[in-house]
Parts: sequence; C-alpha cells; structure tokens
Amino acid sequence: MSDNDTPVSLSESPATSYSPAADSPFRSERTPRDEAQQYVLPLVVHIEKTAPPARTDALRTAARAVLVMLSDERSAGEGEWAQAMRDWQDARIRKVVRRARGAEWRKASALPGITVAGESAEVRVFPPVPLDGWPKELAKLQVSGTDLDDPEPPAAPDTAGPVLWLNPELDMSAGKAMAQAGHGAQLAWWELSETERKAWREAGFPLSVATPEAGRWQELTVSGLPVVRDAGFTEIAPGSCTVVADHPALRG
Repeated sequence: MSDNDTPVSLSESPATSYSPAADSPFRSERTPRDEAQQYVLPLVVHIEKTAPPARTDALRTAARAVLVMLSDERSAGEGEWAQAMRDWQDARIRKVVRRARGAEWRKASALPGITVAGESAEVRVFPPVPLDGWPKELAKLQVSGTDLDDPEPPAAPDTAGPVLWLNPELDMSAGKAMAQAGHGAQLAWWELSETERKAWREAGFPLSVATPEAGRWQELTVSGLPVVRDAGFTEIAPGSCTVVADHPALRG
C-alpha cells in the first residue's frame, strides 16, 4: 500500500528540515518535491497461510520497523543507506507494504534490510528504492492480500507510553493500515528531541496501536499531536485523517 500524507505538525527529521507549509514532503497537492526522483520505503510482512500474524501486532511491528530504519546508524551521516534515506525524505514520503511467505520471504530476507519481530508478526524493512526501481525479489511480491484479523480482542493500549491511534471511521486493509502506522511513528520521531529519540530507541521502541471511541478520536485530532492525512491514492478519500501519533513527550 503506497501513501504520501499531510501531517498537522512537523519539526525536523534526522536528515532534513521540514515545515508544514510549502516544503512539506507530505502535502497532498503538487509541490516542487514532485520534481525530484521519487523513492519508496519497502516493508514486507511475513504471512504464512497456516500461521498469519495478528492484525494489531502487524501494525505495531510495521511502525517499529520504520523507527528502527530511521534510527539505524547506516541511515545517518556517511552510512551505506544514508544517501537513499536523504533522497527519500527530500521527495515524497512513500511507504509500500507487500507480503511474502515461504521461499519469497527467504529471498526477501537475503536482501539488505532489517527484520523486526513482534509477538506474532515479522516485518522486514529495506532502505528506500526508486519508485520504478524495485529489486526483482520485492517487485514480484503482492500488495493485496494483507487482510489480517485479531484472533482475540487486542489488549487495551498502554497510554503511559506511545500510542498510534487509528481513525475509527475508516475501513482500511491491514497493508494500508500498516503503512499509515508507519507514517504516524515517523511523525512522532521527527517531533522528538535527540534525547527523547535516544530513550525511545534504547527501550526498543515500545508502542501501542489502538482504535479509540469516536468522541475520543475527535479530541485527539485537535490536541496538537501529529496527525497523518492521506493523499487519497488508495482505499480512502483524500485528506482523511488516518492516525494520531501520541507520545508522552509530545503531550501538552
């Protein structure tokens, strides 16, 4: 699922400075960033027919995978992935979630990247690639078919820690929701200070993903926390608020 979205608030990423105005990489209307070569951050979720991951854990693991990639030393400075990360963040911010099983997963796992494991989910994140330049091992993987369920009702979120709140009024496939959770985690990361980022990273990027009641969702969208707005390329209407990124350090 591919998305580029509009945040309510942005500050600075590890590689590039942003503003919520004309230079934002998340604006839905056309901007000068569209003239740059477009890159995408690939995420592959491991889905075996006999043992698919739980939906909420897949969303949580995808969000953590994005954070792991953003914070990896290879993504910064003169690291081997740093230029690709800068090129990705200087254009649109796109993420695509694909699924793999069996030999497909093994081939994908052999490519440079990082595998992040949750309670039942495995997600591998790869350094950004050109929008039209996917490695063949990833290009042939399916985007559709990431419709996952929670076999049991998810546990209540740990509201003392970071929470990615999903819009209760939207019906998103698991793949779409995983991309949106990744966007929300990235917005939270950009808003944090270096000290706050370090603490989150050293704790293993704990976070919850949850869907609030409608009234609570409305409160969250006007709370000043980062909000992801979808560009409307897939599944939902342009401008839809999909995720509110709630981190203790960002609460007023």
